[in-house]
Amino acid sequence: MPDLRTFRPGGARVVAYAVGVIMLVITVVIGLALPDDISFTVAEDITLWLIIIAVLALLHGIGRSFVRADDDGVEVLNGYRHHRIPWSDIQGFAMATGAPWPTLVTKDDERVMLFAIQGSDGGYAREAVAYLRSRVPS
Repeated sequence: MPDLRTFRPGGARVVAYAVGVIMLVITVVIGLALPDDISFTVAEDITLWLIIIAVLALLHGIGRSFVRADDDGVEVLNGYRHHRIPWSDIQGFAMATGAPWPTLVTKDDERVMLFAIQGSDGGYAREAVAYLRSRVPS
């Protein structure tokens, strides 16, 4: 049976989706509370909705991030950017004390941030990095 582990952000994911919901609720409440004599132009309406959609897309990108390790390598999704790195190309994983997230370092000295493993998640982040380090071939 293949060894597969997926890591996702804890607190950052909750905050991202909660902020999205709160933002939508506040927008609706304010919209309903405005007096009838206030109106917006079509351009203003479009601008408002584009900003709301952009912020929601950004928040969703944070929430959907993951790091998946399987027998073939590591798959990283940082927001909307996807990486697939075989174990043979991985030199190691770095996570300095106080760093916001770990970094995957390839043998070509390329660096991929692992946004799904948040340093603020404490023990979960340390365990995730230890697991990933244990999978790197010597």
